[in-house]
Amino acid sequence: SAPPTSSRLRVSGPCFVLQMLLIILFAAFVRYSPDPSPGLCSPQHNCSSRRNPGSGSYYLRSWNVHLQTLMGFGFLMVFLSRYSMESAATCFLVTAFAIQWALLIQGFLYSFRNGKIYMEARSMVRADFCAGAVLVSTGAVLGWGNPLRLLLLSLLEVPLFSANEYVLLHLMGVRDSGGSLTVHTFGAYFGLALSWSSREHRAHRTEQQRDTGHPPDVLAAVGTVCLWIFWPGFVSATVAAAEPWAELNMYVAMAASTLATFVMSPLLQRDRPCMRQVQDAAVAGAITMGMAGEMLLAPFGALVAGFLAGLIPPLSSRFLVPVFGRRPGIGDACGVHGAHGLPGVLGAMLGTLLAALATADAYGDRLQVAFPRVADGSRTATYQALCQLCALPVTLLLAVLGGSASG
Repeated sequence: SAPPTSSRLRVSGPCFVLQMLLIILFAAFVRYSPDPSPGLCSPQHNCSSRRNPGSGSYYLRSWNVHLQTLMGFGFLMVFLSRYSMESAATCFLVTAFAIQWALLIQGFLYSFRNGKIYMEARSMVRADFCAGAVLVSTGAVLGWGNPLRLLLLSLLEVPLFSANEYVLLHLMGVRDSGGSLTVHTFGAYFGLALSWSSREHRAHRTEQQRDTGHPPDVLAAVGTVCLWIFWPGFVSATVAAAEPWAELNMYVAMAASTLATFVMSPLLQRDRPCMRQVQDAAVAGAITMGMAGEMLLAPFGALVAGFLAGLIPPLSSRFLVPVFGRRPGIGDACGVHGAHGLPGVLGAMLGTLLAALATADAYGDRLQVAFPRVADGSRTATYQALCQLCALPVTLLLAVLGGSASG
């Protein structure tokens, strides 16, 4: 039977109110930028000597970001068979609201001039990254977070994500083009902290959340293919360098991480690896390259990092997820700790090491792209590495405190 009217209004009412509020705020503040789009390069980048950002490749890279957010993250949300189609619909709800809300919040931070927010293509890419972080957090509470709760989650997380990103990338000068810290680590630990702080309210849903049956492997297969197609473009969308370092490092790391799950999974369980595990391995390898992808990392280094990242999801599934599930403490329905959180931390450690080793002799002209503040002499490589390292506790602090308060 159809749900009662009061139950339906509980969702449709807030959706209507929030959408009307966004329309009013957009009408009051948001305008299209009158200037030609500066492209996807970060304001810190010096792109004058690089390719024209208005070329067709620029738009192709921005499409990769949109498609990865909707399709790549969307297929990650069908982990619980009981909620698979509902979760896919929720993914679109969260994405649709988070993008609009992020355009406003980030607009006030990055492009607010003369009382107006000037929106351009780069604004949408930043909003997609923000929506990705919210979707990662959603994975931790999948199965008990109804649409209204997830709307509130988006409403609270987007400003905190934007504040963390602004502190790291603009105030501290941290390099994280693919979002190892800003997107995946922040989103994972925000969701885990929210799950822990709201443990009493979801205690009666624990058994349902653990669900129960396996989703069709075809969904995981489609999701994995989407990851391989779109994630390299997603990570390299904010990289100014003409050379496809980020894409190449990404593909190499994903290949090694995929092989790693076939090494570790049979040792930890009797059955052969399924597509869900392959999907997690590809995600972990990609996330590890988020920060280090644009840095000077030899192909063998990307292979080593990807292989180590691919070991994390099966180990986490075998040893950490059972600990979380023994009592209604920290819920982690989609395993975001092993697939997003820990690989993001590994990526931050790798980025710190590579920043400490950055020299003009090794990078040449590319140093201006990878580490502009080191290239112009305003900071040393050691100081840049220290900033990269300090970004991790800053992100964890904001994510845990923000997630706990939101819960």
